[in-house]
Amino acid sequence: MEIENHVATVVIDRPQVMNAVDNATHQALNQIWERIEADPDIRVVVVTGAGDRAFCVGADMTATAVEKTGLQYWAELDPNGFGGLSLRTTLDIPVIARVNGYALGGGMEMVLGADIVVASETARFGLTEPRVGRLALDGGIHQLVRRIPHTQAMGMLLTGRKATATEMRDMGLVNEVVAAEKLDEAVQGWVEQILACAPTSVRAVKQMVTRTAHLSSKEARGLQLPALMAALDSQDSHEGVLAFQEKRAPVWPGR
Repeated sequence: MEIENHVATVVIDRPQVMNAVDNATHQALNQIWERIEADPDIRVVVVTGAGDRAFCVGADMTATAVEKTGLQYWAELDPNGFGGLSLRTTLDIPVIARVNGYALGGGMEMVLGADIVVASETARFGLTEPRVGRLALDGGIHQLVRRIPHTQAMGMLLTGRKATATEMRDMGLVNEVVAAEKLDEAVQGWVEQILACAPTSVRAVKQMVTRTAHLSSKEARGLQLPALMAALDSQDSHEGVLAFQEKRAPVWPGR
């Protein structure tokens, strides 16, 4: 992880196995998310994979990494999901998935755990577990069918097929598809748009979405979440209105 100008960049750096995640990597990612959660200066996260072939192809399938049976794996699932991200509900800042290649299995689940997805034209997405006799247990099955049309989701889930970035954009899962050489520029564009917003407002939006998914809109509106109350009583809320009145860019205190 690198942190610069309020942006944390998290890179899965195992290109020799197409950024597959083993237990040590999973634990390291959990520690990174916890560190980000504890740092109020971080306002957005970009997660990606090393190299240009893969974002992440899921769990490491080498002999030493698959010694557990399917039942053992299911019994020991991390409540935060694959890579500590796919089901995480405590990360109150935006996560941008920079998808530079294959996002398969758990890698696809990490994409489903992100808020904004920017993909290279070369990216491929899929929950391919059924092709090796396994299941997408870290939120993939349940999240995909809720995020894109039912028949499109089932078409992918029941075949384990890989879909292109353009297909996933058309289904509504990917925000933007660009040429590989334009990927960083596109991601930076999204980062800058987030940083232009009040930090307290962005945190409140993220928390309100992740903590109220089980409620109706009316029920959710009345929930006094910590980030919401902090935003309503923040210097940001005063500065934003003042900057608008003075026709200038706001300078966010962020507290």
